[in-house]
Amino acid sequence: MNTPSSPLYNPLTLPNGAILKNRLVMAPMTTCCGFYDGTVTDNLIEYYRQRAGSIGTVIVECGFVDTMGPAFPGAIGIHNDDCIEGLSLLAAAIKKQGSKAIIQIYHGGRMVEPQLIGGQTPKAPSAIAIPRPNATVPVAMSAGEVEDMIIKFGDAARRAIAAGFDGIEIHGANTYLIQQFFSPHANQRQDKWGGSRENRTRFPLAVLEISRQMAEEHANKEFIIGYRFSPEELEVPGITFEDSLFLLDKLAQTGLDYVHFSMAATLRPSIIDTDDETPLIDKYIQQRSAALAKVPVIGVGNVVNKADAETAMAHGYDLVAAGRACVAYPDWADRIQQYDDLQLSMNSDQRTELCIPEPLWRFPLIHSMVREINTKKFHAGTYQQTVSDDYENKFVINVELGEDFIKDMSLINVEQLDHVSVRNFNEIKERILAANSPYVDAISGATSQCDAFKKAVTKAISTSYKVASIVEGGDGDDKTCDVVVVGSGGAGLAAAIEAHDKGASVVIIEKMPIAGGNTNKASAGMNAAETLFQQQAGITDHKEWFYNETLKGGKNKNNPELLHYFVEHAPAAINWLDAKGIRLNNLTTTGGMSVDRTHRPNNGAAVGGFLISGLLKNINERGIELMLDTSVTDIELKDGRINAVIVNDEDGNEQRIGTKAIIVATGGFGANAQMVTHYRPDLANFVTTNHKGATGSGIALLQKIGAGTVDMNEIQIHPTVEQKTAYLISESIRGGGAILVSRHGKRFVNELDTRDKVSNSIIALTDHYAYILFDEQIRQENKAADTYIGKGLAVQADSLVGLAEKLDINPETLSNTVERYNRFVEQQHDEDFSRTTGMRHPLNQPSFYAIPIAPGIHHTMGGVTINTNTEVLDTNAQVIKGAYAAGEVAGGVHGGNRIGGNAIADIIIFGIQAGDQAAAYAKDL
Repeated sequence: MNTPSSPLYNPLTLPNGAILKNRLVMAPMTTCCGFYDGTVTDNLIEYYRQRAGSIGTVIVECGFVDTMGPAFPGAIGIHNDDCIEGLSLLAAAIKKQGSKAIIQIYHGGRMVEPQLIGGQTPKAPSAIAIPRPNATVPVAMSAGEVEDMIIKFGDAARRAIAAGFDGIEIHGANTYLIQQFFSPHANQRQDKWGGSRENRTRFPLAVLEISRQMAEEHANKEFIIGYRFSPEELEVPGITFEDSLFLLDKLAQTGLDYVHFSMAATLRPSIIDTDDETPLIDKYIQQRSAALAKVPVIGVGNVVNKADAETAMAHGYDLVAAGRACVAYPDWADRIQQYDDLQLSMNSDQRTELCIPEPLWRFPLIHSMVREINTKKFHAGTYQQTVSDDYENKFVINVELGEDFIKDMSLINVEQLDHVSVRNFNEIKERILAANSPYVDAISGATSQCDAFKKAVTKAISTSYKVASIVEGGDGDDKTCDVVVVGSGGAGLAAAIEAHDKGASVVIIEKMPIAGGNTNKASAGMNAAETLFQQQAGITDHKEWFYNETLKGGKNKNNPELLHYFVEHAPAAINWLDAKGIRLNNLTTTGGMSVDRTHRPNNGAAVGGFLISGLLKNINERGIELMLDTSVTDIELKDGRINAVIVNDEDGNEQRIGTKAIIVATGGFGANAQMVTHYRPDLANFVTTNHKGATGSGIALLQKIGAGTVDMNEIQIHPTVEQKTAYLISESIRGGGAILVSRHGKRFVNELDTRDKVSNSIIALTDHYAYILFDEQIRQENKAADTYIGKGLAVQADSLVGLAEKLDINPETLSNTVERYNRFVEQQHDEDFSRTTGMRHPLNQPSFYAIPIAPGIHHTMGGVTINTNTEVLDTNAQVIKGAYAAGEVAGGVHGGNRIGGNAIADIIIFGIQAGDQAAAYAKDL
C-alpha cells in the first residue's frame, strides 16, 4: 500500500509566488471535440471537470491564437473574445474541483493542413515544408505578419486571464510555430527574426514578453506563465539540446514560472546522439544555467504508476505530468496512492463512464488502450486446443476464459518447440490478452504461426459457447439466430455489424482459419464521390461523373439500378466506416477515374488490412460470434423461406443453425482455376491474386436453392501482378505517379487507363511483361511500396542508369523515357498516351525502383443475381425469401470490367444494405 508521504504530494511554490498543492500535473492532450468555430463544448468541460480535484494542476489542451492556426480538427480556440465565455466555464469547472487551471496557447504554422483553414495555404517563418510526404509548402510570413502574430499571442494571454485561468503555457514544442521560429530547418529568414541562433530566439522571447506584459496589466502577480519545449529535432539542420538550453536560459532571465519537457518518456535520452543513453533530464540538471536552475521543470511521458513519477522526481523533475493515465483514470492522483500496478487500458464499454469525448476515444494513441469486452458471456474454464501452422508444426494450447474475458493462454508442448516459436507465442499472447480478442495483428514474418495461435482461442471460445448453451438447458449442437452471415471479408463483417445494430442476433460462418478473405489483400482504397473528405481536401467531384466513369469502365454492361444505388450510397458508406473508427481520409486515384476519389487510410497504407482490423474490432465490441474453419454445406428452406443452415467444422462435426435470413458474402471464384477456365478458357495458366478461399462456394450454395447468375464470363485480369509470388502491385502506386516501361525501357500505355486496356497492352508486348517504375517520393507517399520492397519484389538503384543496368535495359533509353515523362508532368500534358491523372510530380528522387509485372486473374464480376435490396433472385428473377448476397459473390454492379477502388466500395455499400435488409426481414417474421 502506498502512503501519502511521497514527495509527489508536497506543495511547490513557483517563482511568482503561486502555490501548487502537489507535484502532479494533468498533461495537455488534444481531445478534438471543440465546436467548428473553436468554442468549447459541454462534453469537453465535463471531461476536464472529472479529472480535476486531487491532481495539483490541469493543463488544458492548446488553444489556437489565430484562425490560420488550428493544427487538428476539433481544436479549441482562444483567437477572439467570443471564446472567453466558454473558456471561463472550463476554467471554473477545473478550479471548483480544487486544481490549478492552465491553458496552452499555440499556432500550428506549417503543421496546419489546408483543409482545416478553408483550403488556404498555411503560414510559417519560411516557405519550407515539413519533411513529410505530401506536405504543403507554407507561405513565408512577412515582417509585419510576424509582429501581428506576437500581438495575437498577447491577446490570447489576455483572454486566458479574462476567462479566469490561473496561467498559460506557451507551446514552443511539437514543431508548432514557436518552435519553427527557433528551428534552423524551418526558419531560414534573413531578417532579424532568422539567421543566427540569437535571432531565432527573438520570436519566442517576444511571445513571452508580451504575455508577461498582459499578466502585469490584467492579472494578479500569481498568474502563471510556463513554456513547453521539444529538446531536440531530427531535421537537419535542427534544434540541438545545446540550442534548447541556450533558449531556455534567455527565457528564464526574462521571467518564467516553469519549463515543460515535451517527450514520450521522462527519462528519454537523445534522439540525435543515439549512442549516448544518458537521460536528457540528467544532462539538463548538470548543464542548466544559474537562472534556469531557479525555474521548476515538468517531466512527462510513460508516467502511469506512483513509482514512475517518483523516479522522475529523483532525476530532478520538480513536477510530473501524466497524459494517458489521466484519460484512463480520472482520479489518477488518488488512485496511485492505493495501487502499484495500474495498466494503461480501458474496457470498450467504459467511454461514457470515464467521460471521454468520442473524438478522443477514437484517437489512435488512446484507442490503442481500449480492451475489448465481449457482451456475449463465455462459460468460464480452461479449454485445450491443438492447432498446426502451414509447416505442420503442432501446438497444444490451454486457453483459460473468464465470463467475459480471455484470462490466460499457455503453451503445453513448449519443450518440443524451438525458441522462435515460443517467442512468437508469448508475443501474440500478450496482444490477445491486451485486446481481449483473437482478432489482433500477426507478427511480421510469422503469420502462419500467429494464425494457429489465434485459431486456438477462437476454437476455445466456440467450445465455451456450446458449453454455456448446454448448462443453460439448450442443445450445444443446435443453435438459432436471426441472421447467419456466410463469409468474413469486408462485405460479411459490414453486414454482420449493421444487422446487429438493427437489433438482429447474428452468427458469422467462415470456412477459412482466419477472417478477412480477399479484403485482406486489397490495397488501393474505396471510391466515393461528393464525400466530406473530398470537400475538406478541396476536390470537386460529382456522383454523375462517378456513375458515368464506372459505366464506361464496365463497358456499359453494368446493371443500371445496382450502379445507381452504388454511387448514391458511397458517401454514406464512407461516413458509416468513419463512425466505426475506420477513417479513410487520404485520397488518390485509380485507372478509369478522373479525380481523386479513392479513399484510403491517412498514412497511405493498404486499405484491406486496415479495414478488416477495424471491422473485427467492431465485431468483437458487439460480441458477434465468428465461427472459423467452418463451412456451410447446405441451406434449408421451409415454405419457400430460409429456415436453417447446416455447417461442418474442420473436424467433420455437423451442426444445424436455425435462422430467419442468410447473407452470403463469400467472394468470387478467382482462385478456382477449373471454374475460371469453364467460363474463360483463354485464362488458363494465368496466376491469381486471390486468396485460396475464393472458390465460388457461395455461388454454388445459392444455386442449389435456385439462384440465378449473371455475367459469369466477365473475369478481370489485373495488369500489375508479380508473377513468381502472384503478389498484386497496387494501383495506388500508378495513381501516385509511377509509370510502366517495357523491357526495352519505353512507355507503351496510359498507365491509368482501365485495367483491361492496360492488361491487354502488356500482353501485346513481345515479352508479355513490363516493369512498374517509381522513385523514393512515391515510395514515401504509398506505404504499400515498403511491403513490396521488403518482400524482395523490387529492383533498387541510386540512379536511373544503375537501375537500367540491373534490368539489362539500355541506360540512355530508360533515362530518356523518364526525362520525357517528367516534362509531361511539368506541363500536365502527356503527348504520348494522353494520361491525365496521377501525374503528381516528376520521377527524380533517388532511390529508383522497378518491379517486373504481368497480368493475373484478379476479380470475377459475375455472380448471383440480386436487386438493390441485396435480395437473391432465382432463375425467374423472383426473390428467394430470406436470402441476401453482397460483395463479389453477386454480379451486375461492375459489368464487363471493375474499376480499381470500386471493390471495397461494393463490399461496404452492399454489405451495409444486406445487414439492414436482413435484420428488417427477420424482425417482421
